Amino acid sequence: MPTFAGTDDYIASPDLRDAVNVAIDLQRPLLIKGEPGTGKTVLAEALARGIGAPLIRWQIKSTTRAQDGLYLYDTVQRLNDARFGDHDIRDIGRYIRMGPLGRAFRAEERCVVLVDEIDKADPEFPNDLLHELDRMSFVVQETEEEVAAVHRPIVVITSNAEKELPDAFLRRCVFHFIAFPEAALMREIVGVHHAELSEKLLDEVLVRFYWLREQPDLRKKPSTSELIDWIAALRLSGLEADVLQQRVPFLGVLLKHERDLEKVRMRLEGRDPQSGRRWR
Repeated sequence: MPTFAGTDDYIASPDLRDAVNVAIDLQRPLLIKGEPGTGKTVLAEALARGIGAPLIRWQIKSTTRAQDGLYLYDTVQRLNDARFGDHDIRDIGRYIRMGPLGRAFRAEERCVVLVDEIDKADPEFPNDLLHELDRMSFVVQETEEEVAAVHRPIVVITSNAEKELPDAFLRRCVFHFIAFPEAALMREIVGVHHAELSEKLLDEVLVRFYWLREQPDLRKKPSTSELIDWIAALRLSGLEADVLQQRVPFLGVLLKHERDLEKVRMRLEGRDPQSGRRWR
């Protein structure tokens, strides 16, 4: 079995590496939860690169059905061929299109399948995949063909914890929650993306960043990905560390809601966000 140890551009904590490798060894789906921007989707990309496997993405939306991940029967194309084409429409197999899981099952090499943001789907969506994820096979109803995995794929499922997932589904997964990185790990992560950043600027950046995350009542706290973008903005502007001791430039890179921006700006000015009065 392949072993995942992170990559040059993805720093994984020891607990996360253990969860990934246990899921691979047990041949169970890996369910990753965490707040947006903590690297859940990027984990699947790094895993595929780290073990040298193709990555197949399945981006989940509110309208996504479990069936979409297995196969689609293109009735529209068959109807068009019946009316205007010269194909033999009796061959229904011509109109079956494999979905992400179907393509992974039929692949000649082991794949990593990313089922991204599963909590966006209908509550019954996870239950509709129980058999297929257990048996790694499904039947195309229109042709009665069984599609079984040539090589059992590594399935990474991400969730932003917006909805609870069914217990029956959870029992079949290896679960890991990506906790927000502490400062020491964050330094390593930043170092991957901004290798030449000065220590003085990094120190001030992290002080301001974690101060922002500690502010009460923020609708959305700044994430790791937003920190990386903020540092890029600071470097492009040529601002030095001393500036951060006086103000927080480019707040819109870190905070994405008008009320959050207003609260933070008032606190930076020494005013109470509730009353607008200056603190003594």
